Amino acid sequence: MVGVGWLVVMDDWLLRGGPLGAILGFALGGILLLPIGYVYARLIIALPDASGEVAYTAQVFPESVSFATGWMMLLAYFIVCPWEAIAVGKIAAYIFPQLNSIELYRIAGQPVFLPRVLLGLTLLAFLAILNYRGIRLSATFQNWTTFSVLSLFAVLVICGAVRGTPQNLKPLFSHSPWISILLVMQIVPYFMTGYESVGKCAEEAHPEFRTQGFVWAIALAIVVSAAFYILAVTAVAYISPWQALIGETFATAVAFERAFRAQWIVNLLLFTALLSLFKVFNGNFVASSRVLFALSRRGLVDPRLSRIDPVNRTPSVAIACIALATIAALLLGDAILIPITEVGSVASAFGWLAACAAYATSCVKKRPPSRDLAIALLGILAALAMVLMKFVPAIPGHFTISEYSALGAWALLGFILNALSKRKLRPSHSDT
Repeated sequence: MVGVGWLVVMDDWLLRGGPLGAILGFALGGILLLPIGYVYARLIIALPDASGEVAYTAQVFPESVSFATGWMMLLAYFIVCPWEAIAVGKIAAYIFPQLNSIELYRIAGQPVFLPRVLLGLTLLAFLAILNYRGIRLSATFQNWTTFSVLSLFAVLVICGAVRGTPQNLKPLFSHSPWISILLVMQIVPYFMTGYESVGKCAEEAHPEFRTQGFVWAIALAIVVSAAFYILAVTAVAYISPWQALIGETFATAVAFERAFRAQWIVNLLLFTALLSLFKVFNGNFVASSRVLFALSRRGLVDPRLSRIDPVNRTPSVAIACIALATIAALLLGDAILIPITEVGSVASAFGWLAACAAYATSCVKKRPPSRDLAIALLGILAALAMVLMKFVPAIPGHFTISEYSALGAWALLGFILNALSKRKLRPSHSDT
């Protein structure tokens, strides 16, 4: 959930909301996610299935709804992989400018450099092999990087508090207060996607893991990630006038460099960001490969994608497909970073909406309805609001033609793959 957005696109956050607008946007976004997180925890306890939202919705809705939900969540996880693969080259080039050489081509005016592409491919290969070898290695890697990131970030926040001044926070909003908060809340689903991925690994959890642990895992994930983003925005805007950071390639690094006039703080920040990038890349690679495997296992996409490696007991074909798709997207370069944020937010919110609707439906069927129904309804309203924020033309920051095109292309691809899988599963005349 906590990647390198706080370093790579901090200027976009401040441009959207200003310091207080960004802080309130992430805070309110985190609060809205709490009832959704509770619903997910209850669903995981009741149905520990790697397919997650696909399994939850299949209990109460037609197969078409179940597939559409799973396909959107696959997009939400997968879309982060090329984002991080591109970001690692961008961060490394800040330290080693030589990486910005051997320009291959340009997309939307943004150059794509060979050394940065090769760096992204190397990281992708490492994580693909790590995932292929088994979930235990991946989980251990995730634990070490997560705690290292949180520890290093605490040091950065303390350093920022010593050198900053409240005067740098003015003006508090980039637009009117309401518009500023709204523009930031629209991207919260993308940057806080991940807490629901707990369910994707439920089948691979240790047998002694207590089911109540899922509730705490999800709740802490939401609270800690929201607090992280709030502190990141506060620290950056506190140590440097935020308006002077707009348009900077790495606004966070620039802010600390200007405040301390020392390279060590920048190096520490970039090292923290790289660790954060590795863990988010790995986490979303795990989740996306498991969702693809689960869709295949249910016959919703090609059945061959559900093949399990006989030695490592991992979905080897699904892992390979996610790796290849990431390579294809990686070649598009920096131009896709911001559009990915927009499309990923809607994909996540759509999946959350469907999961909450499935849980609410199951609550209604009980006699009397479960007391969890009210929480599920709150989750539905929160997720629906996150979806509508991008689709209603009257709301500032709504989708443009490029985002609609990307989302439409993904939906079309899903329709084709689903139709082909049904054709393969349909018995031929000779079989009958």
